[in-house]
Amino acid sequence: MNVVNRAVAWVTRRGISVWGSRILAVRGRKSGEWRRTPVNVLTVDGAQYLIAPRGHVQWTHNMRAAGGGELHLGRHVEPFTAVEVADDDKPVLLRAYLKRWKAEVGVFFQGVGPDSTDAELRAIAPRHPVFRISATSAPDA
Repeated sequence: MNVVNRAVAWVTRRGISVWGSRILAVRGRKSGEWRRTPVNVLTVDGAQYLIAPRGHVQWTHNMRAAGGGELHLGRHVEPFTAVEVADDDKPVLLRAYLKRWKAEVGVFFQGVGPDSTDAELRAIAPRHPVFRISATSAPDA
């Protein structure tokens, strides 16, 4: 994790969101232990999404297995369920994500940016898992 990610994670754990940042907690698919990583929550048309800029990484594999997790902002915990988005539905979401966070994550998108064509975004879609998340009710921690 680079210095910026560590700084964002540190302030997010203390309850300050930086451009939509949260700490994602998801159970490990083998260990069952909670694993945590900083993420940016994207909202498009009232729906929330988690996008994996670095591609198929541990949290995405764990998310597929667990079907959800928790978003943490300081002491506030929001449990959610997750459904993976089909590649053909990703271009609009990837464009919105890159419009907001390209300076932070653009290096992971192979030169594709918010002004790229739908075809260019569709071409990289299989490399970047996207999950639509829906809050579930549970008490605050």
